[in-house]
Amino acid sequence: MAEQTEHPDGTVTRLRLDIAYEGTTFQGWAKQPGIRTVQGELEAALATVFNRYPPHPTVSVAGRTDAGVHATGQVAHLDLTPAQLKHITEPHGRGARRMEPGPAIAKRLNGIAGLRSDIHVSGASIAPPGFDARFSSIFRRYEFRIADSGAARNPLLRHHTVWYPARLDLDAMNVAARELLGLHDWAAYCRPRERASTIRELQEFQWQRDATGVLLARLQADAFCHSMVRALVGATVSVGEGKLGGDRLAHIRDAAERTSDFKVMPAHGLTLVEVGYPPDADLAARAERTRARRDQAHPPTAHLTE
Repeated sequence: MAEQTEHPDGTVTRLRLDIAYEGTTFQGWAKQPGIRTVQGELEAALATVFNRYPPHPTVSVAGRTDAGVHATGQVAHLDLTPAQLKHITEPHGRGARRMEPGPAIAKRLNGIAGLRSDIHVSGASIAPPGFDARFSSIFRRYEFRIADSGAARNPLLRHHTVWYPARLDLDAMNVAARELLGLHDWAAYCRPRERASTIRELQEFQWQRDATGVLLARLQADAFCHSMVRALVGATVSVGEGKLGGDRLAHIRDAAERTSDFKVMPAHGLTLVEVGYPPDADLAARAERTRARRDQAHPPTAHLTE
C-alpha cells in the first residue's frame, strides 16, 4: 500500500506532479471561469479520471505563472482519498497489472491531454511526508531567451524567444546583473499587489550566448514577485543597448519605486525551468517557516511569480 500522509480532510495520499507546458495559448496557471489555463486543464482532466469519486482533486502549485509564460520544471501536488487511490492503481481490463500511484496518474492525465497537447505531466510520485509544492520550495529558477540583431532567428522558436532589433552588449549586461544579487526590496521591479511583500533574495542572475548567438538569461531566487523576472531582464537589456548605465539598476532597486527607465520584456521569452526543495527531512519545517512569513506579512502572498 502507498505511504499515506495526514491531512485536515482525513487520511490521504499526496502526490507530487512535475509538469511542463507551452504557455502560448494559456492565460496563465490559475483557474479562471471561461478561460483556458493550466490549472483549469489539469483539474478538468482530474474530474474526468475521478468522475465517480468526488470530491475531485485540486492541484496546488509551486508558482503561478502568468499568461504566455512556459514551464519545463513546474511542480504541483494533489491529495487522493483511499477510494481515489484504489481506483487508479488497481488493474483495469484483462491482462492489466497494478500500477504505482505516480505513473498511474501521469498516464491518465497525459492520455486525456493527447499526444499533441501543450501540457505534459513529465513525472509523478508519492510525495515525502511534509511536502508542499508551494511552501516547501527553497528556490525557483527561470530562463529568458532573446535573439538580438547578432543572433540567428529561428522561426520554430519564435514562441519561446524575444526578437530584439538591436545588438546587445553581453559583458555590460552581466556586470549590471551581478550588482543586483542579494536580499533586497524589489518593489521597483515588481507589479504591485496590495499587502504583498516584495522582499526577495536574488541568488543568481547571469547572461550567456548559445551556439547560435541567442542570449540566455538565468535567474534564481527564493521566490519572485509578479513580473520581477521580466522587469530585471528588461532593465539589463537597456544596459546592453547603452540606454542605461549599469550602476543605475541598483539605484532604481534601492529607490523601491516603479520607473519608466526600461521596458518589461514580453512573457513568451520566459520559461520556469526548476523548483528546488530541501532534503526530505526538512520539507515540513520549511513549509511551516514559509507559511509563518506569509501570515506575518498579511498577503495572500504573491506566489504568482511571473
